[in-house]
Amino acid sequence: MKLRKVSAAAAAALVLSLTATACGGDDDKDSGSGSGGGDTIKVGIKYDQPGLGLKEPGGKFSGFDVDVATYVAKELGYEPDQIEFVETKSADRENALSRGDVKFIAATYSITDERKQKVDFAGPYLLAHQDLLVKKDSDISKGTDLNGKKLCSVTGSTSAQNVKKDIAPQAQLKQVGTYSECLAGLQSGAVDALTTDDSILAGFAAQEQYRGQFKLAGLKLSNENYGIGVKKGDTATVDKINAALEKMVKDGSWDKAVKDNFGPADYKNEPAPKIGEIKN
Repeated sequence: MKLRKVSAAAAAALVLSLTATACGGDDDKDSGSGSGGGDTIKVGIKYDQPGLGLKEPGGKFSGFDVDVATYVAKELGYEPDQIEFVETKSADRENALSRGDVKFIAATYSITDERKQKVDFAGPYLLAHQDLLVKKDSDISKGTDLNGKKLCSVTGSTSAQNVKKDIAPQAQLKQVGTYSECLAGLQSGAVDALTTDDSILAGFAAQEQYRGQFKLAGLKLSNENYGIGVKKGDTATVDKINAALEKMVKDGSWDKAVKDNFGPADYKNEPAPKIGEIKN
């Protein structure tokens, strides 16, 4: 009789143990938090930047930032089919991270002191330079030529503010939601120049439908250190991403991504920057 009682108790303990284990397994599942080894990870990118972050008509994502994000996510424990790319426009990047909408953002996100007050950055992973995109026959060849001209950029970007503050205070600034809107304005003559990073501008100028219509002014108006944005205080993820970026450079994947995405535009990229090295 005693033996039967002990066996029943043991069986009950086993059931409780299995139940606890099952519950623990459910808790470990990841539904976008990006802790690694879970179901999915949400990553912020741009949807309208050819060569960097572009959502193509068929739903495929392409670009240098997409390749970097995919490599980083894999190092965090996620395969490509576990990545959910989320559009994060310039004006909403900090909010998307603070709300937890995405785990990290790779979206031509320049590292600045002001932004570092709100988010943490891994990287940088690319050094770009601010430039101007103008029509092929434009006589704009230097920043001061923009005085009295219509200059377009996106809301939340630092590029246009830099031009207004330091180069052409009399430029007429137009801010819109996307670079595609700026490009349409440039094509129609509604604006005289589009300003942002040369990497972004080169991607637009290289598109088949625009090839031969525009040119880069060739100005290095600023250094733009692209970083991967992470929620403020999440230093563990920053460290993991930095390790992934270093590995990407070391194994040749970074160079391949540059060639695959910028090669058609004959973009003269800077060498891969060292982690934590910010060029002002």
